[in-house]
Amino acid sequence: MTLHQRIYGDLEDAILSGGLAPGERIPFEHELTERYGCSRMTVSKAISELAGRGLVVRRRRAGTFVAQPKAHAAVLAIPDLQAEVERRGQVYGYRLLDRAEREARTPDEAALAGRGQLIDLACLHLGDREPLALEHRLISLDAAPNAATVDFAKTSPGRWLLDAEPWTEAENRISAVGADAP
Repeated sequence: MTLHQRIYGDLEDAILSGGLAPGERIPFEHELTERYGCSRMTVSKAISELAGRGLVVRRRRAGTFVAQPKAHAAVLAIPDLQAEVERRGQVYGYRLLDRAEREARTPDEAALAGRGQLIDLACLHLGDREPLALEHRLISLDAAPNAATVDFAKTSPGRWLLDAEPWTEAENRISAVGADAP
């Protein structure tokens, strides 16, 4: 991992975890150059990438601040965890923990299933062999019948859906929970 990727990742983690709150100033570039023992250009590159993603806002002579979250978004980007991990300079890993074809159990699942079964998947995404995200995904075989033949031990469901299935409608529920120490 390059130094600018490390700086980017550290700042991104601090922002996304809430360690740096919206509106809070991130350390000045000269502070980061001292902390990481690098040139100002390296720090500036990392901050420019954060600004490009909308995570920070640069204000001339005032510093760089964590951006306010957008109140409304017309389009929700479908995350590609593998691309995100690799962009951060880490080695991506993936494990299928569980796969089951089953009937819907709740009214929400019945609405998703339509006239078909559901594939219920539990997957673990890794960055540099460390757990990054636990994914629980339901795929309607009525909407995506080809999913029945996919080997999800080799291909993550998100990657397969991005590559193989045209999306006309999706529901995305994201939650965060603390991890227990091993």
